[in-house]
Amino acid sequence: MAWVIINPLRAQKEKQYLLGQFDPATHADFVRIDQQWAAGSAIHGYLRKEAYEAFVRMARAAAQDGVTLTIISATRTFDRQKAIWENKWNGKVNVEGVDLRTVKDPTERARRILRFSSMPGTSRHHWGTDFDLNALENEYFESGEGLRVYRWLQTHAATFGFCQPYTNKATGRSGYEEEKWHWSYVPLSADFLQRYNELVQPGDLTGFAGSDADVNPIGEYVNGVACRQKP
Repeated sequence: MAWVIINPLRAQKEKQYLLGQFDPATHADFVRIDQQWAAGSAIHGYLRKEAYEAFVRMARAAAQDGVTLTIISATRTFDRQKAIWENKWNGKVNVEGVDLRTVKDPTERARRILRFSSMPGTSRHHWGTDFDLNALENEYFESGEGLRVYRWLQTHAATFGFCQPYTNKATGRSGYEEEKWHWSYVPLSADFLQRYNELVQPGDLTGFAGSDADVNPIGEYVNGVACRQKP
């Protein structure tokens, strides 16, 4: 009979990584994004080395076709995602024009945030494989320069290993609404998604306002993606 030996310390370290509980600035597998490819918070941002190198190859190819790709958000830690989440939960930042303090039901409040923002510990941005490009509005990618960018990505991104995880939900995908700006480096993120499902339990998602809301953040949202298999 074959026995599989599981190192509990290694598993715990993996889980902390998947939950975003680490510092990418001191992690050996991360590199800082060069400012020529970044804007906004990503100017001081980090990505996994393999994902970043693939992005640079893609951005250079896009530039040859007259298309500019700029990372505007990259790796986010648990604490950074917690700040984004709680600013919305506590009414500091409105969600689609609504101060969520007026929404008394915690499940409904959580679901409103979950249309476009992840609970801390569930974001693919924790992994260093995912980033946001150019703008955070679908409308930007539906006309003019933004449409050119999106069409280029649809045609060429897979060649470099990238996929849009949050596609139109008409296909039956669950979870977050469509995000035309969010792209994932699937050669790494597919493995991380598998390990996430093996290691992370709903009880691990604690330490932030609204963590006890009656939603299914792993089954419905973490797994509600179009990018599940390596290209």
